[in-house]
Amino acid sequence: MTVPFLDEPSDEGERLQKVMARMGIGSRRVNEELIEARRVRVNGEVAVLGARVKPEEDEIAVDGVVYSSLPDTVTYLLNKPSGVITSASDPEGRPTVVSLVPDEPRVFSVGRLDFDTEGLLLMTNDGTLAHRLTHPSFGIEKEYLAHIQGNPSRGVLRQLREGIELEDGITAPAQASLLGPGLLKLTIHEGRNRQVRRMCAAVGHDVQRLVRTRIGPLVDPQLAPGAWRPLEQAEVLELQRAVRTG
Repeated sequence: MTVPFLDEPSDEGERLQKVMARMGIGSRRVNEELIEARRVRVNGEVAVLGARVKPEEDEIAVDGVVYSSLPDTVTYLLNKPSGVITSASDPEGRPTVVSLVPDEPRVFSVGRLDFDTEGLLLMTNDGTLAHRLTHPSFGIEKEYLAHIQGNPSRGVLRQLREGIELEDGITAPAQASLLGPGLLKLTIHEGRNRQVRRMCAAVGHDVQRLVRTRIGPLVDPQLAPGAWRPLEQAEVLELQRAVRTG
């Protein structure tokens, strides 16, 4: 798509630097400098100073990071309790994560947490952000605390770090450390079904309790189980930077 210029009619959109400022990227002057430095792209094309954009249609990226400017885009951070299903509805009548956040605007979960797994879960209506956070090629880290049976040896920790052979293939290298008796911290960047539980079971240490404590740069130890909060604009930008492809 050809980027329209400043001298075209106003119904062609808003000035790019103004939209960028509203998105929290920087002041108009800073944004003008970013544009002049050819660090801004609109719909994949290098933007020029004087460009106009339509926030509801055009994709704006700075240094490869795509930003959302839609006014109705929301992202919530939820501390999912055990016994809640990651779904919009459940035929068995179990509580769902959707029931824990506002009805409007309608949001969906970014990835999944098992019924009996606790911890941080993102809920959003930003499809682009959700895709980047869940696709393994973007490598977003998820950190878990696993209360396990027994204490893994150094050799077992090395296995977890190097990859575990599961029925759906070997896992990618992970970060693994023993924090205390029966308490394992494991950081992965894949999203396989029940992956942490299966990895631990495969090395002989079944998980008794599992809590996700970090998603990329996001942590919030003060968020109570079942509670949620909207992400601040700075946190959204941090997430978008974390999933950049370089």
